[in-house]
Amino acid sequence: MKTAVFRIWRGTSESGEFRDYTAETSEGMVVLDAVHQIQAKQANDLACRWNCKAGKCGSCSAEVNGIPRLMCMTRLNEIPLDKPVTIEPMKAFPAVKDLVTDVSWNFRVKKKIKKFKPRRPDAPDGTWRMTQDDIDRVQEFRKCIECFLCQDVCHVLREHHKHEEFIGPRFLVYAAALEMHPLDVEDRLEELKKAQGIGFCNITKCCTKVCPESITITDNAIIPLKERVVDKFYDPLGKLWELFRPKQVP
Repeated sequence: MKTAVFRIWRGTSESGEFRDYTAETSEGMVVLDAVHQIQAKQANDLACRWNCKAGKCGSCSAEVNGIPRLMCMTRLNEIPLDKPVTIEPMKAFPAVKDLVTDVSWNFRVKKKIKKFKPRRPDAPDGTWRMTQDDIDRVQEFRKCIECFLCQDVCHVLREHHKHEEFIGPRFLVYAAALEMHPLDVEDRLEELKKAQGIGFCNITKCCTKVCPESITITDNAIIPLKERVVDKFYDPLGKLWELFRPKQVP
């Protein structure tokens, strides 16, 4: 049994400070275990969110040593314990108390994205036919657990606070899942360009690096969406095609 120091942010949206706590560590422990131990023995009023403790609910998102991570999936043997382990709330969202942030903005953003709009069935029995390749292309995006770590690490939201102009990588993934769906006929490109700020993303791939589900956010979702926006609004040949191509019947 060893001991380690955990430097945890304590406070509200108005004020706060880091406080040091010493906790006993053992093989197999994760950061969330240490936080629970501190809650139980030293700081009963320490606020943090968690639910499944299996990396699937996305509740325990925080910043560990400055990196957005799920506390339940961050093993203590993966981080240096010879100096204090810093744990603080996500910086891209308003603080509520201690490690808890208000992420409700994300759910409001999701409601603004045009919903799935399928084309007419193409089979006599009223169903659709799709190729397996088209189906496989969007399956990766469905793994998202909405932990919002990609939103937190994105500099457009984290540092520049463009929440009113940019929907963030999580919802670019959501939009990509709809836009690339083989049955969807809705057009979201104008909103992506104007209201949802896809142009703010400079594809640094920081969102991909922190995704606990290993979704290839930048290469498979954001870049293809950017290409579609460029084709529609900036490519002269693309504009001609839009004018004269046969329109799909929804």
